[in-house]
This record gives sequence, structure tokens and C-alpha cells, in this order.
Amino acid sequence: MIQEQTLSAAAAGEFTIGGDLTVNRMGYGAMRITGQGIWGPPADKAAALATLRRTIELGVNLIDTADSYGPGTSEELIDEGLYPYPVDLVIATKGGWERPGPGQWTHNASPKHLTQALEGSLKRLHLDRIDVYQLHAPDNAVSFEASVETLAKLREQGKIRHVALSNVTREHIERARRIVPIVSVQNRYSFADREWDYVVDYCERNEIAFIPWYPLGAGKVAGEVLHAIADRHRASPTQIALAWLLKRSPIMLPIPGTSSLEHLEQNIAAASLHLTEQEYEKLSAVPELAMSQ
Repeated sequence: MIQEQTLSAAAAGEFTIGGDLTVNRMGYGAMRITGQGIWGPPADKAAALATLRRTIELGVNLIDTADSYGPGTSEELIDEGLYPYPVDLVIATKGGWERPGPGQWTHNASPKHLTQALEGSLKRLHLDRIDVYQLHAPDNAVSFEASVETLAKLREQGKIRHVALSNVTREHIERARRIVPIVSVQNRYSFADREWDYVVDYCERNEIAFIPWYPLGAGKVAGEVLHAIADRHRASPTQIALAWLLKRSPIMLPIPGTSSLEHLEQNIAAASLHLTEQEYEKLSAVPELAMSQ
């Protein structure tokens, strides 16, 4: 059993999102508490609720979700398991994707849909305002500016505290920032998948949080390096991958997701791991294409 005294998301340090929402840098992604294919209710609802409640006990105060996870299921479980929420809990949700069926995703970032999506999230999460509301992805069938302007308007109405983006380029971020302040960006990223390195650097220069999804992506080459360093730390490869992210940048907020209490505790324990510069550089040198090998 992992030692309780080392088991706290606070060990990862803090970051203040948007200048007023201070969170521990190890968060939790609530996609996988839904059913198979990110569709419908979980096979074991009691376990999903127990996992959510344990995140709070472990010092997690940033939970990431989306209306499309279920759809609606993840937000409903967060409400059922955690409401009334701790005063320091930040729930970041998203809109702009729809779910026609298990494992299926379709874009819809139209102003009408985003407004409906936000209203649905407010109702399911039992909130009057979403702290961090993310455009899930740009929609090629809709003007990007129109999508962002919709969120800016909802922010003016007091229904969103901060606007954020997901699955975007630097150009998207810059275009959005001409319309409304952007407090976080969520793209796929890991030590073996650094396509968005330049976005991480841009976010760091501008004090924008970067939330990596699929933070544990790795392949054969990456696995060999991970295992060697993990053995030295008496840690798991997953924990080393998370530790690398935390060391990569002070604006990095990993949100590993799981529906398992055991895996949750292992992930949070990574907040206490500290890689040496040599270990960090060795992991950074893993070829970016290792993930696909």
C-alpha cells in the first residue's frame, strides 16, 4: 500500500488558473468513469463514485470532464458523488463534440449547440457558473471566431468564469485571445508525443495552463527507457511518465483518468516523484515517433 503521507496531489505544487483559481498541479480526468466506449453508465457505479470521492481525499482540486463523456454521464456522476462541492474544487468541462453512439464523436461547435451544451452542463453539475469551460475542438463547419465569441458572450452573462480551448494550434489560441482571455489549453501530449511542444512553450510564456490528455502515451522505445528509470525510483512506468510532465513546465497540469482506486492512488503518488535532470533529459530524448512503434 502506498504510504498515506506521500499520497497527495499537493506534492505536485500549485498553479493559479486565470489569476484566481489555484489548483494542485496533479488533477483528475473524469472520462473513464463512464461505460465502455465512453458511452452510458459505468459497469460499476459504486466504484466510479468511490473513485471520485477518493480524488478529493487525495488533494485533487481540478477535475476535467465534458458533456460528451457518456454523454452527460461523467458530469452526472461528479454531481452525485461530490455535490455539495469542496470550496476549492475547480470543475473544468467542455462543449463542442456530440456523441451519436459508443466510441463515436462528431463536431458541433455551432453557437446554438455550444449554448445548449453549456446549459446542460450547468444543470447536470448543479452549478450557476462553470469555472473553466473549454471549446472541445474547432469545428471546420463553423467559424472558429463564432464559436469563441459564443463562449465570450456566455462569460459576459456570468455563466462561465474562464474560457479555455482544447485540441488547438497556436494560431487558434492567438485568434481566440483577440476575443476573450484564454486560461488553459488541453492537447494530446506526453514525453513520447511532443507534437505540441511549441504550444506548451507558448502557454508557459503567457501563463496559460497546459492540460495534457493521453499523458501516458508511449510505445516500445519509450517503454524501455521508462522501465529503467522506474526501477531506480521503485516506481511504475506510469508514475515516471507523469513525473516527467510535471517537470516539463510549471504550467503543466496532468489529469490522468481512471475508474480504479488502485490506479488513482498510483497516479497521485507520482506527484511526489522528482526526476533528476539526467533522467528528465533521457526521457526527453525518446524519439517522438516511439508512440507509434
